[in-house]
Amino acid sequence: MGWWQISADTLAGSRFVLSPLAETFAALRLLESARPSHPGEREWLAAHLPAHRARLAADPVTALLVRSALGTVWIADFLTGAPRGGETFEEEVERVRAVPPATARAHLRVSLRGPLPALLEREDLPDRAAGLLTGVWREAVSPYWARRRRILQADVLARVAQVGRGGWATVLDALGPGTRWLGENRFQVNAHELPPREISGAELLFVPVTTQGVGWVSWEGTARYAVVYPCTGALAGVPAAVPASLGALLGDARARVLVLLGSPMSTSHLVAVTGQRLGSVGRHLRVLRDAGLVERAGRAGRSVLYARTPAGEVLAEAARGDGAARS
Repeated sequence: MGWWQISADTLAGSRFVLSPLAETFAALRLLESARPSHPGEREWLAAHLPAHRARLAADPVTALLVRSALGTVWIADFLTGAPRGGETFEEEVERVRAVPPATARAHLRVSLRGPLPALLEREDLPDRAAGLLTGVWREAVSPYWARRRRILQADVLARVAQVGRGGWATVLDALGPGTRWLGENRFQVNAHELPPREISGAELLFVPVTTQGVGWVSWEGTARYAVVYPCTGALAGVPAAVPASLGALLGDARARVLVLLGSPMSTSHLVAVTGQRLGSVGRHLRVLRDAGLVERAGRAGRSVLYARTPAGEVLAEAARGDGAARS
């Protein structure tokens, strides 16, 4: 397993950031695998996969570049540099374009775990990679970015609230595939057999993406490290299973709000995730609060966060055990 040694000060100073480039690279990986995790991803693939495949069929160099960069165990580092936060996609992708060609080829050899195909022994690989990412961003990510950004912000708010309730170990254990807190200042970042890294004193970033089942790590020298992880499934569009008995008791729409509030969320994020109107979500929250099932769980900036009370937890868990659910 790959793990990092992290000092308490480094962990305390870490932060969550959003990255349009990370979201775009995750989308590229989904286009390449064509394996959706839920109906939302299936619909997105149906809309964008044909054009992606046609683009690569017309450009065999870039098609080989993508397959080589994704590798079998390790992603070519020049495509996944550690983000800085607060940047536009154009600012982030420009760093991909500026990578020296020799560095890009060296990273590809690592991802391939062997020699580079003759077709990729060329100087324009960073420019080709940046061009492909730009195309994916413009055609398949940017049109959805406003909603995806709200979803990612909701995930960050939930994780920050979780740190306050249970500490960093509870967050890191559930961050993504292969991650867990090992104790003694050790954080497992993936399941690969890789040498440990000492990152105490570096900047540590956590970056959510909406694509499910993906995650990777990246770094910039020894100064900045990032862990990219899939955001909470219910936020990304994985249907939140509403137990049939809970739906019968509260109504399906209100029951879904209660189910989603297993992690703290704001009213605006509930609107984004459920597709319900603001007034409807507000009424559901009011009824659930009056019933003692939901409470205010603090603030994140100007947003009020709501979460289930212990009574709400008991009701949701008991209903989940009834063996039937509605999506």
